[in-house]
Amino acid sequence: MNVRADVAELLRAGLSDRAIGRELGVDPIATVRPARQAIGIPKAKSGRRPAATPEDLFWRRVKPTDDDHMEWTGHRGAEGTPLLRHGGVLHTGYRLAFRIANGRDPDGYALPSCGREQCVKPGHHGDRSDRAREKRVDALYVDIFGPSA
Repeated sequence: MNVRADVAELLRAGLSDRAIGRELGVDPIATVRPARQAIGIPKAKSGRRPAATPEDLFWRRVKPTDDDHMEWTGHRGAEGTPLLRHGGVLHTGYRLAFRIANGRDPDGYALPSCGREQCVKPGHHGDRSDRAREKRVDALYVDIFGPSA
């Protein structure tokens, strides 16, 4: 049997017959199922796939707002901190957003720095180093221009 390359690629990626049918606009029974058998790939497991990384799970828990921020749709701690658990480890949404934007873990706490309380958009957070740098810049401004009125 000749197997379409696009069908084979999605089969190897672990998609279900129905998902491949929807994605490519083909009949899952007539096209995808025989291709799966020809390649020797077992039937895909049903249900939601677990997130591979905490960052993958982060993207499932956020939604964009109209004003270029993101809000958390997942679980929150007692003080309103966005939280998620991956692989038995508890992560805050702020820390993950910082890691996504900067490619490293924050120095100390990661907190929203965009002026919107509880924003979880990557790039909208600062860590201890960022806050110290901001204090130095503010102090320099006061030294140069004097206290603001």
